[in-house]
Amino acid sequence: MRKTDLLIIGGGSAGIAAALGAHDNGIKDIIIVERDFEYGGILQQCIHNGFGLHTFKEELSGPAYAEKYYALIKDKEGIKFMYNAAVIEIKDKIAIVQCAEGLINIEAKAIVLATGCRERPAGAIGLKGDRCEGVYTAGTAQRYLNKEGFLVGKKIFILGSGDIGLIMARRMTLEGAKVIGVAELQPYSNGLARNIKQCLEDFDIPLYLSHTVESIHGKGRLQSITLISVDDKLQKIQGSEQEIECDCLLLSIGLIPENTLVEDLGVTLDKRTKGAVVDETYMTSVDGIFACGNALHVHDLVDYVSIEAKKCGKAAADYIKGNKSKTEKQINVLGNGISYMVPQYFHLGEGIEFSFRVNKVFKQCKIHVTGVGIDKYVNKLGIVPSEMQKVLIKKEELANLNGELHWEVIE
Repeated sequence: MRKTDLLIIGGGSAGIAAALGAHDNGIKDIIIVERDFEYGGILQQCIHNGFGLHTFKEELSGPAYAEKYYALIKDKEGIKFMYNAAVIEIKDKIAIVQCAEGLINIEAKAIVLATGCRERPAGAIGLKGDRCEGVYTAGTAQRYLNKEGFLVGKKIFILGSGDIGLIMARRMTLEGAKVIGVAELQPYSNGLARNIKQCLEDFDIPLYLSHTVESIHGKGRLQSITLISVDDKLQKIQGSEQEIECDCLLLSIGLIPENTLVEDLGVTLDKRTKGAVVDETYMTSVDGIFACGNALHVHDLVDYVSIEAKKCGKAAADYIKGNKSKTEKQINVLGNGISYMVPQYFHLGEGIEFSFRVNKVFKQCKIHVTGVGIDKYVNKLGIVPSEMQKVLIKKEELANLNGELHWEVIE
């Protein structure tokens, strides 16, 4: 049995930042378990620029961002990485780890879940048609191309306008493939505005809003797809089908927090985010178990992952040192326009930055935050579901709150 103060599961952007936050707050015995052979997680396959503008005030590639953040912890005493290691089970803050030594147990005073997220596969949308080669998730295709040097197709169609799909539209084009188009079920894109411009419009790649793939066709290898439009209730419009020839379909249909480990722990999960329910310290419903980054809720910028995870690491350090909140639990209640909110509940005492997404496109609007003792408006010029929003409620604004905090969007 090995013992440590803090065990962090995942050595990507969230895991590294959580270790930094904990170490800066006095914890000098930290183990980071990483299933890959190197640190950085998904960043290592994201060779495009666009990372680090908030954290380092410069535009970096994914690997460069990972390297620069890792440099902040590599020489700090007491932070140890375990590579090619996977946590297969957690019981009472004891993690069972499979590694080169076999199965070992690591007992920690606190655990941070920084396991990232996974892509939704074809089965998640019940994709109909032939079972042929040539259907990949966008992230898998990205790894094959950027890390393995393998181009998965030459005539590409992409379903879903998530950021990975948009970035792969540009990447495949630059590698000589023909990207026929990108289809999006919603009447708006689910990617960042800059990626719509830089990855589609700059390369004249058409975006089919309010469309989806009805079925795929091919004997052995994908030969074509059937594209169909949908109405304002997302129902397929019969008679609108069109067949498009392609040899590869990439799926960019959403990301899901990776929470397999916590299912047997009794951690309460949020039906909206698919991640854990946490308080303002990022502690889950199980004492001493914390969650941050994409394992908690899917972020649009890695900089936000790092900022959040560093706070989580600091909070885990406070927990280890015995500093716990003493106030009653307050709960967020979501109203018009709000898709989800993190943290889902909180304790009074400090100012709290809430992260959330809206469930449709809003132009000029206000975020209205109310409760017994608070009535606050935050102006927004325009917000879309693809971009995570943040609102800081100051300590003095929360001082007189008694009970629930209500959130809604007012146009």
